[in-house]
Amino acid sequence: MENILPDFILADLYPNSLVLVEGNKTVQQEAAAPMIKAAQPQKWFLGNNGKKISILVKEPDAVYLNDDHLNFLTKILGACKLNMGDVAIVNTLQQPVKFNEIKKELDPEVGILFGVTSEDIQLPFTVPYYQVQPYGGTRFLLAPALTAYNETAPDAQLEKTRLWVSLKKIFNL
Repeated sequence: MENILPDFILADLYPNSLVLVEGNKTVQQEAAAPMIKAAQPQKWFLGNNGKKISILVKEPDAVYLNDDHLNFLTKILGACKLNMGDVAIVNTLQQPVKFNEIKKELDPEVGILFGVTSEDIQLPFTVPYYQVQPYGGTRFLLAPALTAYNETAPDAQLEKTRLWVSLKKIFNL
């Protein structure tokens, strides 16, 4: 029985060789230039965006979030009956984005901004922290930077309570 490999597997096995078949004779040549594979776009957010919830942060020392902030967000998401597969976390210091880009790529139903201002992503409004604001098919919640929720921060418990009250409104908890 003869095994025949598909063309795409052969091309991956021999990326630098070229075989020309001319009539009855076969000529093998080295490819003049190596094959260049198209670069895969790098994922610019953390999570899988399953429930179209975008969380924007400003983290100067992390690609997405530092460990303490990630732990805090994971606990908050769990309390909201969500997980990392439901959200897309974008660090706007590492990946500067505007609302129209977020809307096009992630199509969020909910946008939670921790330490990110509405001006930072070119939204046409400003609102106080913890006020839910609908715009463009997305419900926005602006909140202080994640450092405000650290146990060592003054009024951390008060900030957590305010955040929780707003999250209950957004997610109908």
